Amino acid sequence: NIASRAAHLLYFVIKNHPLADGNKRCGSFLFLWYLRRNANLLALPVEQLINDNTLVALALLVAESLPDQKNLMIRLIEHFILLKEPLA
Repeated sequence: NIASRAAHLLYFVIKNHPLADGNKRCGSFLFLWYLRRNANLLALPVEQLINDNTLVALALLVAESLPDQKNLMIRLIEHFILLKEPLA
């Protein structure tokens, strides 16, 4: 789902260090960009789901986390993303 994909995007851009510098900034940007591209599936506007301070805290938490904490970090990020209820 969208929450899982966004969480994985943030985690892997930060943890895999694809860039020489700015991995947390780029990961955070891509995370927000992906959520905005899929805003029609979210329960609230992106700005109401996650504020700047929360995003900074998540990015730093992911950067400082141990590799074996990956699933915990992904689940934590996913909990900030509220999706619309599927139509019955």
